[in-house]
Amino acid sequence: MFYVNVEGAVYKEDKWLVVGRSAKEEHAGGLLSLVGGKVEDEGQSTKILERTLHRELFEEVGVKVKEGMDYVRSTSFTIADGSPVVDIVFMCEFDEGEPFAKSVDEVDAVYWMTAGEIAAHPEAPIWLIDSIKEAEALRKLRVAR
Repeated sequence: MFYVNVEGAVYKEDKWLVVGRSAKEEHAGGLLSLVGGKVEDEGQSTKILERTLHRELFEEVGVKVKEGMDYVRSTSFTIADGSPVVDIVFMCEFDEGEPFAKSVDEVDAVYWMTAGEIAAHPEAPIWLIDSIKEAEALRKLRVAR
């Protein structure tokens, strides 16, 4: 059985919302990351991924995003205890709130960064860089329309 995790590639103009994960976090502690979290069992449900992402963004960094998320990509990996995870990234447009490390057990810092700044950051893992590259390409397509 897989854990299902969703992440938000949240943009505002030409910058992306990223967090410095708490060093207390077992997976990727101390690294830069998108905001997201594990999908919880809701029984019969629709739009569970989107609702989970809205909840996680507000709980972790106190922001809201506009309705309508665009699928960016999905990946799979295994966490330290051997559990498999499916991770789904959505591109979201920032709507309101001043982002801050609201969930201090999960988030040490909050940043607005360009794709280039993220790619050059020493604490940016390759999976974050790849997600931002794909989200940036999708955002540019949206702007061109």
